[in-house]
Amino acid sequence: MTVPSPAVSASAGASRKPMNLHRLREMHKQGEKVTMLTCYDAMFAKLIDACGVDCILVGDSLGMVVQGHGSTVPVSLEDMAYHTRCVARGNQNAWVVGDLPFGSYQQDREQALRASVTLMQAGAHMVKLEGGGWTADTVHFLTERGIPVCAHLGLTPQSVHALGGYRIQGRDQAGADTLRRHASELAQAGAAMMVLELMPSQVAAQVQADNPGLITIGIGAGVATAGQVLVLHDMLHITRGKLPRFVRNFMTEGGSVEDAIGRFVSEVKAQRFPDEALHGY
Repeated sequence: MTVPSPAVSASAGASRKPMNLHRLREMHKQGEKVTMLTCYDAMFAKLIDACGVDCILVGDSLGMVVQGHGSTVPVSLEDMAYHTRCVARGNQNAWVVGDLPFGSYQQDREQALRASVTLMQAGAHMVKLEGGGWTADTVHFLTERGIPVCAHLGLTPQSVHALGGYRIQGRDQAGADTLRRHASELAQAGAAMMVLELMPSQVAAQVQADNPGLITIGIGAGVATAGQVLVLHDMLHITRGKLPRFVRNFMTEGGSVEDAIGRFVSEVKAQRFPDEALHGY
């Protein structure tokens, strides 16, 4: 596989075809790593797309990054729909994943369907929901109705109060077994993609091995996942305060935002990011 240089990545959006789920699956099957960054507005969406990023995540992390909250919990469905529409206007080719925010899918499957329709009509190509166990039934219900779903296991920020803070998940055998079981249930229910956040790299590797067709996207989960995601503001080092160990400052390696995003694409594709030796997963 030929790995693009940052300069090539920066111009990739002008010539590439719109991303779809079939192409993402083919990339994964062929061993090409999938790249994903968060985005909340049209200007950054246009730039991220032009730099060749495969997927844009309109994350409920906007609650902290844009709105100034201490967690993602206060983000509303209306907030998510607004920012999804903004991103959709700026994007041309990247696959857009929209977060279902806290309280928009926990009540029942019909509530999840209504919320998913709202985000899809706003411009998302796929919706993302957090947690395992009970969510498998919701995933099956949505995918049966033509809504692509990305699951999210490990550290699930909407449950940060129940988890006791931003802690690594699956460190003990019981926790690891639960993550693996939930991942398999979600994959069998129809989830095509899955974010694996803040878990030991060997657990993420086991989840991917258990479900070879699943497109796993790691964030603080090591190198064995099918792709990587970072919060845009973190990798550009705009975020103030202490950042997680797995975050890499791509702005220090280039002279522009465009170059930093291009380097992120290149480093993920070349499997030079994340660096387990450096970050100690």
